[in-house]
Amino acid sequence: MNNPQLSLIIPCYNEEQTLADCVKRCLEISEYNVSLELIIVDDCSSDNSLAVAQSLAESYPHITVLHHVQNQGKGAALRTGFLHATGEYIGIQDADMEYTPLDYLTLMEPLRQGKADVVYGSRYLRQDTRRVLYFWHTWMNRTLTFLSNMFTNLDISDMETCYKLFRREIIKTIAPQLQENRFGFEPEITALVAQHKCRVYE
Repeated sequence: MNNPQLSLIIPCYNEEQTLADCVKRCLEISEYNVSLELIIVDDCSSDNSLAVAQSLAESYPHITVLHHVQNQGKGAALRTGFLHATGEYIGIQDADMEYTPLDYLTLMEPLRQGKADVVYGSRYLRQDTRRVLYFWHTWMNRTLTFLSNMFTNLDISDMETCYKLFRREIIKTIAPQLQENRFGFEPEITALVAQHKCRVYE
């Protein structure tokens, strides 16, 4: 089997403190025989994020930097990134370091095995250990997920998760239909995934 081609979209707004570390952790994926493309979309940051991103792109040729001249929101940054990505699998990586990029090695498996079109990460699936989250944050996420599931007829445990991974042909079809520029992106893309009758794994 050929090395998988993975594109990660990194939406960036005022992330100068964490962006370089985020990118370096993403680059570790390449050590596992994955052809990696990183697309940093700077959403008109008011700090030095763009300069940091451009410096990283000069050091690593498989990093592309895109820039919004006006702040539009995370959803808009992701849409820009999706439209420019070239990998066979395309995912989302926040620049704030909350998530471990190496988790994408696990998320890719159902796609590589031909079982799924879209894979969602989850903070709530049962496992031996898990990070303890804040009660009200979890309660709100689960409420939003429950409402999303009602409208989409999907049984997802964590609709608001950052980790979403798509087959290229799926996200290239969905991206032009996206309209939410800010945090309405999560329920919107989930609704479109359901509308397109994608096979979804968590």
